Amino acid sequence: MGVAIPFSFGNRLEREDSKRTLLIHVVRRSAILFGLGLFMAAYPRFDLANLRIMGVLQRIGLVYLLAAPTYLYLGRRGRVWVVGALLLGYWALLTLVPVPGYGPGGLSPEGNLGAYLDRLILGDRLWQDTWDPEGLLSTLPAVATTLLGIFTGEWLRSTRTHERKAAGLLVGGIVGIVLGLLWGLIFPINKPLWTSSYVVFTAGAGLVLLAGFFWAMEIRGAKSWAKPFVVYGMNAIAVFVASGLLAKQMGLTRVGSNEVPLKSWIYNELFAAWAGPLNGSLFFAVTYVLFWLGLMWILYMRRVFIKI
Repeated sequence: MGVAIPFSFGNRLEREDSKRTLLIHVVRRSAILFGLGLFMAAYPRFDLANLRIMGVLQRIGLVYLLAAPTYLYLGRRGRVWVVGALLLGYWALLTLVPVPGYGPGGLSPEGNLGAYLDRLILGDRLWQDTWDPEGLLSTLPAVATTLLGIFTGEWLRSTRTHERKAAGLLVGGIVGIVLGLLWGLIFPINKPLWTSSYVVFTAGAGLVLLAGFFWAMEIRGAKSWAKPFVVYGMNAIAVFVASGLLAKQMGLTRVGSNEVPLKSWIYNELFAAWAGPLNGSLFFAVTYVLFWLGLMWILYMRRVFIKI
């Protein structure tokens, strides 16, 4: 998302769209993403009294709402300061602020400051009873992740040669990995907490991968292998929502005399029966991915792109 912002917004600003128009777009898109996330959490019973508030799409919506305006209204130096403040501030909050009943510096699922604030603000509407991996406080370092993506998008959109762009991505990625590992020695790399070291490390790893893809596709010209990723990417939100809802519905639909969940029946009868539990799970997952790739390919061939 961060990498895409300079391309999307930059082109629209060049077409003389106003920043105010783009800001309205940001607010609207963020609200839709958050609403879709709530819909996925509520489906199919829509028990609003016990509805989980946060989630993947909710996190994306909030991060977009906070990160996109920095591209519109802050320069590169200002965004550097914001990234530093978010990462160092989050580190300080989780390691120095005491949590009632646990004290300062606790990073356990229940004892960290983010989980405490989630329980205080959201009550029991969490992924687990006491914590949520897409909680409120950890949204702040996730914003830093997106801002690092914005810097990457600006680098790719610059007039530098492809070779220099690829080299810059690779060097930046190696630096990020090393810094993340070093920071992780005192502030562990942890995805559910979205720790600052996790932000730096995963940004570095992403840059290294992106450097490899950029080199293969833009310098070597090998692009045909990436077609499935393009097909998925053109309807990314649509396939995320649809595949998530179908998976949930298969878990709720009962079949056979024993009323086994349809998802379990498919796994046991069509995959685990011949491949075993481990490989059966793998083949089930791969088949599900390919099933949705086929559907998205049909939409792609018909030039149907569901945008928010």
